[in-house]
Amino acid sequence: MQKSSFFCTTGWLVGIFFFALSLTPTLLPRTDLVQGLISGFSLAAGYGVGVFLRWLWGYLQLPLPTAQAQRYVHLIAGVLCAAIAFAFLWQASTWQNSVRLLMGMEDDVRVRALLVGLVALLVFFAILLMAKLFRRTFLFLAAKLQRFIPSRVSHMGGLIIAFFVFWSVIDGVFFSFALRTADRTYQEVDLLLEPEVEQPGDALKTGSEASLIDWQGLGRHGRRFVVRGPSQEDISDFTGDDQAFEPIRVYVGVNSAETPEERAQFALQELLRVDAFQRSTLVLITPTGTGWVDPAAINTLEYLQRGDIASVTAQYSYLPSPLSLVLEGDYGVETARALFQAVYTYWSDLPTDERPRLYLHGLSLGALNSDRSFDFYDVIDDPFHGALWSGPPFRSETWRNVTARREAGSAAWLPRFRDESVVRFMNQYQGLQRARSEWGSFRIAYLQYASDPVTFFEPQAFYREPDWMREPRGPDVSPDLRWFPIVTGLQLAADLAAGTSPPGYGHEYAAEHYIDAWLALTEPEGWQEADIQRLKALFATDH
Repeated sequence: MQKSSFFCTTGWLVGIFFFALSLTPTLLPRTDLVQGLISGFSLAAGYGVGVFLRWLWGYLQLPLPTAQAQRYVHLIAGVLCAAIAFAFLWQASTWQNSVRLLMGMEDDVRVRALLVGLVALLVFFAILLMAKLFRRTFLFLAAKLQRFIPSRVSHMGGLIIAFFVFWSVIDGVFFSFALRTADRTYQEVDLLLEPEVEQPGDALKTGSEASLIDWQGLGRHGRRFVVRGPSQEDISDFTGDDQAFEPIRVYVGVNSAETPEERAQFALQELLRVDAFQRSTLVLITPTGTGWVDPAAINTLEYLQRGDIASVTAQYSYLPSPLSLVLEGDYGVETARALFQAVYTYWSDLPTDERPRLYLHGLSLGALNSDRSFDFYDVIDDPFHGALWSGPPFRSETWRNVTARREAGSAAWLPRFRDESVVRFMNQYQGLQRARSEWGSFRIAYLQYASDPVTFFEPQAFYREPDWMREPRGPDVSPDLRWFPIVTGLQLAADLAAGTSPPGYGHEYAAEHYIDAWLALTEPEGWQEADIQRLKALFATDH
């Protein structure tokens, strides 16, 4: 029987192989620190697979090499591991540059092999020590139980108890502490009054002295939202139209009222106070987890509508979207539903020829919650006009169903759905006008980039190749990207959590693409191609 050791040679071989594969590109360029984290988790995952294979070999009682042969095996394995790691680290810069080149970024970055390797080893050893501690706990518990129950049952019981203990500690102590700390931190940041964002004096502005909603209760992103949009003067100067309007923006912060229903009623009363239903267009915006609304999305629409527009937003959290999903679950959905129900109920009671066109919008987690804010069966008799959802998360049910049922032969990253009279997709290369039929009266538009991990991450990537990786690929996806079991899932998870990109790629949606989306969706009158190009140039330089 082979003498047990702290390290497993088979584990190291498979682990280094996984480490090497983790250096290949996925959707977004990475920093050395992020690369080190990915590589460390990949090394640990591969090591675990190798240890399992070694255990399975012994369990099947297959022949093992002699002690002398094992020394040669260890030596050869060590040299092979070092050669593989060096070769892939050397190539890593070229792979990263292939992604950066697609996104118009500088391609002279060099992967610092020492930093990547050091971070990877630290992560690996931390995971390995946790695994060793779990194994000792499991064996200790199994030995105690074996006094009272059969051996195999005791091992199963010890495994279950050990897993429960470790999960309780991780989830109930470390994870909960981290979330509580983040919760307090982001709440304090959200309440900060920034000196450069002054309370508006205009009575039509949310948060003013005349407003029903307190200025401080708006939160940091709410205060920025209501004061930093284009003014009537800005729009008039650009369009040359003296009849332009001052856009109306209504925002209700998470601290403005206790419940989603109360916040929704605050929003409705504020809309009525400023005569928002007298505008030609009304947009219900579901923000991201922090309460942020992408300026590129709303500012562009206000120009296109020449200010004759009102928008309303209700904050449901002050945490970044991933933390908000974990900590608050469906709370964002409750707020989105309450706001939609309050506004839609009032809007649908208005005469059809006297009410504004009603649209929904959301980015990222906002797109997910906006999608879940209404039931088609509740609006089918009197539908609103449409929705623009950008960067929809992979969990979005409507997006998943439509993508899965796309026309045969259309790409998963830019699907065609039926005759495209209701649902259309666009990216930075192809707009919504590419459809083969006319828009219907009810319209859903998705703006998504093939390089966006928020949209195209999926848990199944750990064990099968996603459809969007197959040919033809998105123009902004590296041709060097390959699918590997486990490793690709870890890479995409890192892209999702810590990926960055310039506007127009990844999860950074550019103003010019919002302009194209809103033009096709809302069809504002009086815009010539030269005017559209001037508007895109304005946002490219000033926003």
